[in-house]
Amino acid sequence: MKLRRDVFQAIADPTRRAIVTLLAFQAMTPTSIAENFNSTRQTISKHIQILNECDLLKQEQRGREIYYQLNPDGMKEIADFIEPFRKMWDTRFNKLEEIMKKHQSNS
Repeated sequence: MKLRRDVFQAIADPTRRAIVTLLAFQAMTPTSIAENFNSTRQTISKHIQILNECDLLKQEQRGREIYYQLNPDGMKEIADFIEPFRKMWDTRFNKLEEIMKKHQSNS
């Protein structure tokens, strides 16, 4: 049985967050991912492995190359955690907007 890493520990690392951001826009090989960082290919491969173990990435074999891309389903745990906070901030910003509009109309 494969142990699944904690997704929040995985995205706590700035390099892994940057990799997730890169792969959100296009599928890339480990070599092309590594070209975006001042780290060794081995270091980037370790980051990719961790993200893959969290199901944040999908991999696809194309000939001899493996391409990685973001797995949107893997982001669900993060989105579910953030959602209540997003709603709270939306409510607060809406109230602030109402106060500002009242203040402008009284000026």
